[in-house]
Amino acid sequence: MASDLEIARAATLRPIGEIAARAGIPEAALIPYGKYKAKVDFGFLAGQAAQREGKLVLVTGINPTAAGEGKTTTTVGLGDALNALGTKTMICLREPSLGPCFGVKGGATGGGYAQVLPMEDINLHFTGDFHAITSANNLLAAMIDNHIYWGNSLGLDERRITWRRGMDMNDRALRATVTSLGGVANGFPREDGFDITVASEVMAIFCLATDLEDLQARLGRIIVGTTREGVPVTARDLKADGAMAALLRDALAPNLVQTIEGSPALVHGGPFANIAHGCNSVMATKLGLSLADVVVTEAGFGADLGAEKFLDIKCRSAGLSPGACVVVATVRALKMHGGVAKAALGTEDVAALRRGMVNLARHVENMQKFGLPVVVALNAFTSDTPAEIAAVQEAMAALGTEAVHCTHWADGGRGAADLARAVLRRLEAGEARFAPLYPDSLPLAEKIRTVAREVYRASDVQIPSAIAARLRRFEEQGFAHVPVCIAKTQYSFSADPTALGAPTGHVLPVRDVRLSAGAGFVVAICGEIMTMPGLPRRPAAESIGLNAEGGIEGLF
Repeated sequence: MASDLEIARAATLRPIGEIAARAGIPEAALIPYGKYKAKVDFGFLAGQAAQREGKLVLVTGINPTAAGEGKTTTTVGLGDALNALGTKTMICLREPSLGPCFGVKGGATGGGYAQVLPMEDINLHFTGDFHAITSANNLLAAMIDNHIYWGNSLGLDERRITWRRGMDMNDRALRATVTSLGGVANGFPREDGFDITVASEVMAIFCLATDLEDLQARLGRIIVGTTREGVPVTARDLKADGAMAALLRDALAPNLVQTIEGSPALVHGGPFANIAHGCNSVMATKLGLSLADVVVTEAGFGADLGAEKFLDIKCRSAGLSPGACVVVATVRALKMHGGVAKAALGTEDVAALRRGMVNLARHVENMQKFGLPVVVALNAFTSDTPAEIAAVQEAMAALGTEAVHCTHWADGGRGAADLARAVLRRLEAGEARFAPLYPDSLPLAEKIRTVAREVYRASDVQIPSAIAARLRRFEEQGFAHVPVCIAKTQYSFSADPTALGAPTGHVLPVRDVRLSAGAGFVVAICGEIMTMPGLPRRPAAESIGLNAEGGIEGLF
């Protein structure tokens, strides 16, 4: 079987103008980045604001395992299948981060015959959006230190600076740093640190902004620290918001690409779902909804992270109301949740599958709590047996949903045709009664507790007194109404990455909280999760290189 990269290279790409025409975007509205990718002009975006809105389908998944699930692959396969059935469909995805590409997870363009292209471009520098976000983040950091160096007229307390630098790469050595060493000419030494770009507030703002004006307004509201008296200092106070917006202007236009089968796809923005809100940009989603009958989008990692944040943060902020949800699972991953070692996943084990199915069942139940009709996509592997497939389908039927065995990795859109029909039935029935999990009026600590109890099935949360005081201070500053963005391990419902299946009765430990005033949420950092990941013992970067013809090898 050919690799994802070989399949991508063998595909025949259509000129991006042809893909745009299929989507209903005139060629005059395109800003080309070569032959096969383009940005969509802001003038066209503004004109689409009053257009009809299609129906929104969210693709999410179970807690990820080393066995693989295929959420992005399923999103692409479902979009291709819907288009093949005659339903005009747009796919909306996040852009990949270089951290996972060179680390352990690989790229994020799908797989097999359900990919977005050009795969190598998208997985690496693409149209430069992440570089612009990194530059805007670090411009603000530079202006903070420069302001202090030249007299600190705002009275910013060097001990209470909360803004961190950013880089789109896994680098554990940069989690905690000391800057401005080398003498008086270099400024005042202070503790600092880096977050990976996809976890930065600038990335969150980029993905939640509705237009350029909203972008600059949100950037201006970023709180970088406080004075000795506790008065917040913002990016607008530092006069940094205008230059940051200028750096992000071109990047904010959504990116148009295509699938192997020629379906239009908007790939834009890329926050992580374990440490950020994990959804593509509001601008891309709304553009897709103005053009298509159905938009298929994905949210990162398991439904306990990406989907919860999509529904409680993105939909709340942007006024979106999804019509259906697809939860992706594999027989192999469910058996791993049931205690089977990776080396033994190819052997039929219905008992282990049933043990692990508690993970899938909880995600389905959680999505139903938001008022969403759910379809389960059982992403096929050749080792799946009829007895195992039937066991999943029977269990899901008991929850009022259906599990559809899909072969889109091998067969492209036609392998997801049954899934597409199941999703259309749910959309046409109008079953969705979407509502966020908690009201705006709930105190911040209670919002964290609600997610922990209702989604993670924790018995309670552990919030140290100093953290609780900080939450109360955020509320006093006028941020009591914002949602919470919980940063925790993606591998478990708990904060323990080894607790697979569906643990209950655990306590969620809140280690830190950060106010993202521009993005409009509070981040609760739980357990041992890091906002700057490290590389694994054998990073993927060791296997990536150029062949004799200058082509890239080893990218996946």
